[in-house]
Amino acid sequence: MKKYLITIVFLCIYSLVALAAKVDTVLTYSASMKKNIKAVVITPDNYEKGAAYPAVYILHGAGGNYSEWVNKVPAIKKYADERQMIVVCPDGNVTSWYFDSPEDPAWKYETYVSTELVNWVDQKYKTIKDRKGRAITGLSMGGHGALYLAFKHQDTFGAAGSMSGGVDIQPFPLNWDIAKRLGAKDKYPERWEANSVIELTHLLIPNKLALIIDCGRDDFFYNVNMQLHEKLLYGNIPHDFIIRPGVHNWEYWGNAVGYQFMYFSNFFGKK
Repeated sequence: MKKYLITIVFLCIYSLVALAAKVDTVLTYSASMKKNIKAVVITPDNYEKGAAYPAVYILHGAGGNYSEWVNKVPAIKKYADERQMIVVCPDGNVTSWYFDSPEDPAWKYETYVSTELVNWVDQKYKTIKDRKGRAITGLSMGGHGALYLAFKHQDTFGAAGSMSGGVDIQPFPLNWDIAKRLGAKDKYPERWEANSVIELTHLLIPNKLALIIDCGRDDFFYNVNMQLHEKLLYGNIPHDFIIRPGVHNWEYWGNAVGYQFMYFSNFFGKK
């Protein structure tokens, strides 16, 4: 009995040690915005022993910041270990929507995330420096941002996901400071159209960008996600589309992100 208990204790300790992802808060620099920006970078256990790792960029929602994902969903550290990936959590300055703002040139978060941050991570970490080794996803505003950046930068990202994403901003002209980034919708409707994910599907070529889209049935973004799904079907763009019971909250995203990592792991594993 004593030997049995010792074995159990050893296995518990081993399991804690085995999942030893390292979490770094790093200071990056945006030349386009001329400022330092923080990010969280998670490296998997045995990172030093590997040659190069795929990277998943995961974006926060409106009102959030770079540390939100790792604080709200600590399981992403486990996914980094299990899937042997680097996980990067950028800062989107609360309500950037990950645009290069035509209204305020001080906000260039498309340039920052898709180019400056990716280049910084590739220089500082042992990444696979190719679109086949990069994926991007996010929740809400970050779900919009992930698809927006991936659609526009398919040379950078090979896979993209969205959880409860605001994939069409046009029905929400007064919400989440979008008008501060694009100008009022009634004054600049062309900006709102040009920066809505649902209006960018013409950029896609079947089977070039791997896509996974997830939204709760009772989420206020449900309708726009369904519309994006139908538009992708019409354009013969392959994608995984998940609808489950759930609302716009961390309980849903904490569950959804596991499916995203599994999907990206399968993508990275393709020859």
